[in-house]
Amino acid sequence: MDEPLSVSGIARALGISRQSVQRIADLLVERGLAAYEPNPAHRRAKLFGPTAEGREAMRAIGPDHAAFADRLSAALGGDGELARALATLRRLSEALDRLEAENPPNG
Repeated sequence: MDEPLSVSGIARALGISRQSVQRIADLLVERGLAAYEPNPAHRRAKLFGPTAEGREAMRAIGPDHAAFADRLSAALGGDGELARALATLRRLSEALDRLEAENPPNG
């Protein structure tokens, strides 16, 4: 992630709900790994991007993550199985988002 993006832009790129991305984005900001910044094109939709600490974390986990993803894909029987598992997880995430929107938790 070289350029900051809006949360909705990230959600579209990943094929997951905006709410799911928002929850993770807020956690990353809370931990100092990312930050929101003004969006000159849209006043309300702030841009989201990594901090220096976040970039360092991405550099550190990048190679290990790719190797792990390859091992996981092989263990599941190839890319087709992994794609189906990811699609199922995506549908689960979207269903959870819908249920939460219909009946927000007390907090």
